[in-house]
Amino acid sequence: MPPYSATQQPAVRLPPEGVPTPDRRGFWVFAALLTLFPMAASAPSPLYADYAARWQFSDTTLTIVFAVYAAPLLIALLVFGSFSDEIGRKPVTLVAAGLLAASLTLFITADGLTALIAARALQGFATGLLTAVASAALLDLQPSRRPGLASLLGAALSTGGLGLGALLSGFLVQYAWSPSKLTYLILLGALGLLAIATASWADETVTHRIRPRIRVLVSVPAEARPIFLAATPCLISTWALISFYLSLGPKLVTTLSHSSSHLPGAISVALLTGLASLVTLATKNWASHTSMVSGCAVLTAGSGLTVAAIAINCPVLFYLSTMIAGIGFGLAFSGAFRSIVALAEPTERGALIAATYVLGYTAFAIPAIISGVISTHEGLCHTAIGYSAAVAGLALIALLSTHHTSRRSTPAGSH
Repeated sequence: MPPYSATQQPAVRLPPEGVPTPDRRGFWVFAALLTLFPMAASAPSPLYADYAARWQFSDTTLTIVFAVYAAPLLIALLVFGSFSDEIGRKPVTLVAAGLLAASLTLFITADGLTALIAARALQGFATGLLTAVASAALLDLQPSRRPGLASLLGAALSTGGLGLGALLSGFLVQYAWSPSKLTYLILLGALGLLAIATASWADETVTHRIRPRIRVLVSVPAEARPIFLAATPCLISTWALISFYLSLGPKLVTTLSHSSSHLPGAISVALLTGLASLVTLATKNWASHTSMVSGCAVLTAGSGLTVAAIAINCPVLFYLSTMIAGIGFGLAFSGAFRSIVALAEPTERGALIAATYVLGYTAFAIPAIISGVISTHEGLCHTAIGYSAAVAGLALIALLSTHHTSRRSTPAGSH
């Protein structure tokens, strides 16, 4: 997912005009952190079915465990997202790393549902805090010879990290000893190395520190409202899609493939998010309107094909539909995000991005819980067919609503 602070100016003291800015250290450390935190967020996905079997909870409970991540993440983003502008990038990064370490430790020692929920909630808060500060740090530390690299990576690394985390977890669950512990131990080790690198090597870019203030700014400026409303079905469909794949998706693939292996489910997540990340990079120069309209069309086709794949119980067709939906997801979300942000003045972008993420994470959490409730009573395959049909319908509505609105509202040449 594109970073919360991708369009905000870093709170650094700039040199006088005409004086070259030397490259600072730490850019790739923060890029690695922006990948690792989503990896940790998706790592439990291949394990949810095992947790449910071990502690005897239903699909409803499983999706609650998954979705509890969203509310703390939003609180961290909206309430504390600007703290690094005031007290420094490194202190906030180290706090986020400490919170994620505590979360991973909870996963390792979990002995029941309460521990899982606590681990996910803490993980969500840590990820929200890190997303804001790492995105800003990438802008601060961006190499002078590569303008635009920070925004490009910020838009791709988070989504790619989700796929890597699920794939790592799925591989370890299938082939390694004690995967419910080893997965988190590996992530904990990588986190420790990156925290040390942040503390001892990365440069601090905030030189003028002030007392932090808590303020929540969430609004949609008048000039952005038409495109925001037109893009709302697109945003809901993309966030709901990734939500289903990360929560019930692995269990669905296991059902379709009649396999006890955890790898098929992990591969489906990796295909969806990996292709979304790659297509975001490959189409970085496309106009936002083109990306959004093309993405909605592809997402409609991919989700429609998913309905057919589940209906005829064909795992090969499901993988194909996942790949198509992943391409559509990457195009649609990046196009919608850039279309919305381009219409706000710089001073209004933070509040507008916050509104976009409130909508996104609401669509991330609520549909997952609803699908869990329905699945408990009606069965997973029937639920997945209805869910995929709803995503396809929303993407089609978004395609129709943005075809004209985006072209009128988005400034020419917006990227």
